[in-house]
Amino acid sequence: MPFPRTIANDVVEDIRHKTRGVGFAARLAPRPPSEDPLPAPVPRDAKGKSGSVARRGLLADLGAPLPVVTGERTVVPEHHFRGNVENFVGMAQVPIGLIGPLRLCGLHAQGDFYVPLATTEGALVASYGRGAAVISRAGGARVVCALRRTTRAPFFRFRNLVDAGQFIEFVLESYPRLEELVGEATHHGRLEDLRVHWEGNFVYLLFDYSTGEAAGQNMVTVATRHLAAWLAERSPVRPSSWTVESNLSGDKKASVVNHQYVRGSRVMAEAQLPRALVEESLHTTPEAIETYWKAAFVASAQAGSIGVQGQFANGLAALFLACGQDVACVAEAAMGSVRLERTEAGDLYASVCLPNLIVGTVGGGTGTPTARECLGLLGCVGEGSAAKLAEIAGGLILAGEISIAAALTSGEFTQAHATLGRRAATSIDQTASDPPPGNEVPSFLLQEDETAPTNVRRER
Repeated sequence: MPFPRTIANDVVEDIRHKTRGVGFAARLAPRPPSEDPLPAPVPRDAKGKSGSVARRGLLADLGAPLPVVTGERTVVPEHHFRGNVENFVGMAQVPIGLIGPLRLCGLHAQGDFYVPLATTEGALVASYGRGAAVISRAGGARVVCALRRTTRAPFFRFRNLVDAGQFIEFVLESYPRLEELVGEATHHGRLEDLRVHWEGNFVYLLFDYSTGEAAGQNMVTVATRHLAAWLAERSPVRPSSWTVESNLSGDKKASVVNHQYVRGSRVMAEAQLPRALVEESLHTTPEAIETYWKAAFVASAQAGSIGVQGQFANGLAALFLACGQDVACVAEAAMGSVRLERTEAGDLYASVCLPNLIVGTVGGGTGTPTARECLGLLGCVGEGSAAKLAEIAGGLILAGEISIAAALTSGEFTQAHATLGRRAATSIDQTASDPPPGNEVPSFLLQEDETAPTNVRRER
């Protein structure tokens, strides 16, 4: 996505503000475990024995026992879900796994994070856990949330293109007033920009908002309704009809317009993995991974994909479910690109870019009991927490791309799914705490240092 000059200036100024007194390079500098030891890894299931007790002990040590998530508190009053669901009858059960530590060196997310993932896909948590482990052993991932915007795109119909052109002139002249009107509809949203699409006697306006710590889908809908009604009523040329959303915003669908611009958070993450770490822990080489990435790039172009990536949707859906995000937004959030390249020194450079990461830490499903616990575990509460969650998501997605590319190039992809994606048939009434034999994590997904935990902490 090319930044217009004005937005580029805003991005640079935001980075300056965030890194004042420290510097951009220092803020994002990797922290090797030899200088800053990693905290304890998440305990694994092994030899047919469940590690759930040890994992709950880790959560307790972190000061985040997650009583609703772990089932210690099982009854949640129905009123907790008002505004989230109609005709309430009960709860769906999606298991939550934990990975970490994931070391991040970001503008907003700084530290070692234990990330909750809700999924029913066997091998997903283990795969992201492996990617997180190698990133952390390499000193962490640099992550930047460069821009946050939420868009709504109303449509106006006129008799002819002359009337449509006069309406556009009125809209542009009224922009200062539109900025003021947004404050009448929301206390937290702000109109940041306006884009115009003129199609004959059709006019589409793309209102771009900042939405504080919220994802802001409802917020911008209410604000846009207020602006559109004012324009329709005050314009010297009245539209024959209008709607608050035209489908041009790309809401909950993959679209080229948002891949080239931004809707949500634009997040970039990168890491450099030493050759020895790639060979030892991922059982492949930087050359093999780069060759696979080039082949996947060509295949994605032939398939007509918007962006090039392996499994963005897997990690995003799991994180969104755990943290109370709007899961349908994965349709647009999973657009993006990955790069996997051998460096001149023979190491592996990995990066991801997500231009449409729709996340928030207030509003919507973030107030449900399990979501509040998971967001609390990540430290995503309060001012700046939405950008922080976006950067955590970026680091998570980078971990997943590294792991899946390694699994495919090492020949371990099928084995992982055959081992972890299947299970012996069990009764719905079974209460045994031990997992069925054979479902422990395969040895090739384990990291060599996982038996030697150090101190437990989350953030700097």
